[in-house]
Amino acid sequence: MKLIIQPEDGLKPLLTSIARARKSIDIVIFRFDRPELEKALEAAVGRRVVVRALIAHTNRGGEENLRKLELRLLEAGVNVARTADDLPRYHGKMMIVDGVLHLFGFNYTKLDIEKSRSFGLITRDQRLVKEASALFEADRTRQPYSPSHNRLVVSPETSRELLTAFIRGAKKQLWIYDEKVSDNLVQRVLQDRARRGVDIRIIGKLEKSIPGVETRKLPDLRLHVRAMLRDASSAFIGSQSLRRLELDGRREVGVIVNDARITRKLQAVFEADWDRAKPKANGKDKEPATLAASA
Repeated sequence: MKLIIQPEDGLKPLLTSIARARKSIDIVIFRFDRPELEKALEAAVGRRVVVRALIAHTNRGGEENLRKLELRLLEAGVNVARTADDLPRYHGKMMIVDGVLHLFGFNYTKLDIEKSRSFGLITRDQRLVKEASALFEADRTRQPYSPSHNRLVVSPETSRELLTAFIRGAKKQLWIYDEKVSDNLVQRVLQDRARRGVDIRIIGKLEKSIPGVETRKLPDLRLHVRAMLRDASSAFIGSQSLRRLELDGRREVGVIVNDARITRKLQAVFEADWDRAKPKANGKDKEPATLAASA
């Protein structure tokens, strides 16, 4: 398993994987503006690699760009499908190259890759690859997806159950990257963990302040990552924020990781980000309402 750290790693891990492809590439796209990646996919088709793209049917303000991308990829020989409109958004980001799963918290855009804190994972775990392939095929053919893996976290089917359990499992430490934690149940579980002495830190925001939970804001990077680090032994990386819509109403994809090497790297990045992040300044940012003790 390999951790991708943005913006430090940039496009290189993605371009390397695509360049090495010999049989197949399946890619899920929500936003895309990197011509280097587009050329790499075209070159793969030229090597007789079977390239299949699943493009979101909509994103905010980007429908025209998605349509243009679809036409260009079709012209290049890519097998293109569009997601259904049964969910408001298909927001997951992943790529499967010759049986290797690449799961990203970032889009294929300059903003996400070069100017934002985000993460991705590359894994050969065959159970994860098989489950991700089943999800890709179900969404590509617009068929129901039936989850069968407890570490591939998929909204709306399994995210609430798996991520709530992940948070409840924290004994000593829970560090979170999230633009805004706002789901009511999640906030109640965080409150319970804080009462039990768990060290909870959030780089991002909370909808309602919780005693014992500190939030900070990155001063120099846009935050485009959804990740959690628990007890320095396990982690979550994905596309779903701890918000009701992203847990229950959209297609989001993430992975729960039980890999000490990956976890140590994530912890080091979080600690460095936390040390340079700014606590909320009194009088400048509006303080959120306090979560009631009876909530």
